[in-house]
Amino acid sequence: MMRTLIMAAALIAASTGAGLAQDVAKGANSFKKCSHNIGPGAQNKIGPELNGLDGPQAGTVANYSYSDANKNSGIVWGEATFKEYIKDPRAKIPNTKMAFVGIKNEQEISDLWAYLKQFNADGNIKK
Repeated sequence: MMRTLIMAAALIAASTGAGLAQDVAKGANSFKKCSHNIGPGAQNKIGPELNGLDGPQAGTVANYSYSDANKNSGIVWGEATFKEYIKDPRAKIPNTKMAFVGIKNEQEISDLWAYLKQFNADGNIKK
C-alpha cells in the first residue's frame, strides 16, 4: 500500500511539472567534486569559475581557455541545460576539455543546481 502511495505521489508530481526538492547544502557538498570555483573572489582553475551560471552562453568566462567545442556549442546555461549536461558532459559537448564522468543521480543534480544558481555574476548570493 505504501509503495502504491509513493508511486502515485511521484506520478502526480511529474505530471504537474513539480521538480525534485532542492537542497543547497547538499549541492555545496556535491560541488566539492568539481574543479571549479564559485563565490566572491572565485578564479578559474582547471575549469572556469561558475559565478552567474544561470543565463550566459557556454564558453564565455573571461580568461579561461575553452575548447572550440565548448565555445561553439551554442549552449545557454539554465536549469534544464545544466541538468542534461552534468549527466554526461562529453555526450552533450563532444570534444569538450571537461574530463568528468558526470552525475547520474537526479536528486544530486537538482541539489547541485540549487547551489550553483544562487550565485550572481559577482559571486554573491542573490537576494
